[in-house]
Amino acid sequence: TRAAGEAASRVAVHPGVRSALFDLQRTFASQDGGAVLDGRDIGTVIAPEAPAKLYVTASPEVRADRRWKQLAGQGESVSFDEILADIHKRDERDGGRKDAPMAQAKDATLLDTSEMTISQAFDAALRIVETARAR
Repeated sequence: TRAAGEAASRVAVHPGVRSALFDLQRTFASQDGGAVLDGRDIGTVIAPEAPAKLYVTASPEVRADRRWKQLAGQGESVSFDEILADIHKRDERDGGRKDAPMAQAKDATLLDTSEMTISQAFDAALRIVETARAR
């Protein structure tokens, strides 16, 4: 439904929740054997010492198309333009927030998946991680 797209644009950022999750995420990230975490501040705030960091992205248009296809496949009815607008709003909000803004860590490898299939993106990510672990 249209509500799915609208809900994404109304997601509030709650500093108290972010603060409460910080220690939990840091503990998880530092566990024996390692961990895989995904998020917009993982490499810069949660695990800046991680040996392998990827900054995975795709163009807003590609991300919107992927999301539109996902929602359509679930029977949702939302327009591509609404989803694209929501993505732009979220990127602006997350990149401009005071606490833990979305940013590529200086030592993260950029992985732009705009022109990749899921398998290609997975293989590229695996190569990046294996290279980092071999150092």
